[in-house]
Amino acid sequence: MFTYQHQLRVRYGDTDQMGYVYYGNYGYYYEQARAEALRSLGITYKEIEDAGTMMPITRMNIKYIRAARYDELLTIKTTVPELPHRLILFEYEIFNEKMQCINAGETQLIFIDVLTQKIKTVPDLLLDKLKPCF
Repeated sequence: MFTYQHQLRVRYGDTDQMGYVYYGNYGYYYEQARAEALRSLGITYKEIEDAGTMMPITRMNIKYIRAARYDELLTIKTTVPELPHRLILFEYEIFNEKMQCINAGETQLIFIDVLTQKIKTVPDLLLDKLKPCF
């Protein structure tokens, strides 16, 4: 299992009229945490795409538990629970400054060949980075 923790501070523009993080922004938080998790492995989305693989999201599930507010420092725990094949699953838990879980979710991404637009298996450059974690 691969796990990475990323922190971000809630910006004023991320909140709604009630002062809570707007529900639609959690997908952006997941994306940022996912990109930084990959970067921690020594690989970026750009490198994966430049090598011929796109990774569109095919599913996203979100559970809202508590509200996050402006200027809170959030910790996003990102987990890849199993080695990918044609799909990769990312699981997320978001914690507030009191380390209370305020949000949980997952995204499923599929590997697509840039040129043919067909489904493919996980590229070796990503698989090689993940294997030592399992």
